[in-house]
Amino acid sequence: MLSGLLALVIGLAVIPAAARAEEDEDAFAGEEIEGQEDAEGEDTENIAVADPNAVYHEKTLADFDVNSPALYKAKISDVIGTYSIYSEKDTKSKAVVRNLKNTPVDVIYVGLVWVIVRYEGQLGYVKREYLTKNFVAYDPVNTPPFNVQKHQYIATVARECYVRKTMTKEPLEEKNYKSYWVKLNPGTRISIWQFQDGWAIVNYMRSYGYIDPNDLKDLIPVSPTDQPISKESPIAAYTSYYTMKHLLPGADKNTKTNNLNRIWNIGHGAEKITAKGLMQPGDIFNGNKGNIGPYREYKLAIGLVNGKAVLSSGGGTCQVSSTLYNIICQMPGLTILQRRPHGYGGASYLPIHCDAAVGNDALNFVFRNDYDFPIQLVGESTGDGALLMMAYRAD
Repeated sequence: MLSGLLALVIGLAVIPAAARAEEDEDAFAGEEIEGQEDAEGEDTENIAVADPNAVYHEKTLADFDVNSPALYKAKISDVIGTYSIYSEKDTKSKAVVRNLKNTPVDVIYVGLVWVIVRYEGQLGYVKREYLTKNFVAYDPVNTPPFNVQKHQYIATVARECYVRKTMTKEPLEEKNYKSYWVKLNPGTRISIWQFQDGWAIVNYMRSYGYIDPNDLKDLIPVSPTDQPISKESPIAAYTSYYTMKHLLPGADKNTKTNNLNRIWNIGHGAEKITAKGLMQPGDIFNGNKGNIGPYREYKLAIGLVNGKAVLSSGGGTCQVSSTLYNIICQMPGLTILQRRPHGYGGASYLPIHCDAAVGNDALNFVFRNDYDFPIQLVGESTGDGALLMMAYRAD
């Protein structure tokens, strides 16, 4: 019924230079700032999985040669990184080419953490954060923007299910946190990137997660274009995940309170997206100016302000704007007017370069509906670890 639909579609968006928003006296000092990661994220790179073979495998150097077509032109950063191209996905591996600070390279393939590039006939790996965000597609008509990973379906959780770390149907113990990312409750809706080997594959922060399709119902395809397949089909969808730290063994009272407040803030932000999400042609979405803010109506939760993890009103709202950003990038008729990522490291709940901060005059997410039809934005989060954003044609 749900056969493999293998198609990796990750690419880079060319975002217009950010214009400064008018100062909002209700805006908090900034959930995260340039060069800092979200305090509520996870280091998913270093978490071991039970069976490394029972996972989705991204492409490697062996899949390409010096004549492989490039997707994008990009530059090695002149601010952070080692300015080298590596033979393996490890900065301690052999450097194929060194000293490429601020140097253009061809991007052949984009993974969640590592990118395969070509420079003067040499192929190798570069970490995503070591490339600047201003990528240009060689074929913008047929190549998706860099930040776009088009999810193919939305579905509803039919019964309690686990977003597993591997494609294994062995029974899981709820307290065995090394075997799964998060447990979802019945009724939660999520988007699915693709199906492979009888599994639904989702993005979990900077890794992949796997769901048994038998735990899902009401599978609805996401339209691959701006023309809906049916009334129920969104034209864009994306799900990000947040941590449930209050459930972890040893979580103290403050951790539980702060995490629960952050989860409440995410849910409230999703509700505001839905309530104010009808955009007629020419309408402008302004995160700080009412579409997500004002932030005084949110609870105190951990955020990064001036580089420090502190309690701030609205901690978690950057995940709302960032998840929304990932569906906006899928719709060419929406023009992004202002967007700023969370520094080179990005927000850890999404791949590098795929986030959009909100919170003050310098941190805001603003876009305009330049379609000739209205769209409806919908956000959903039921407090069990998943935040779903969707867009529908509303004509």
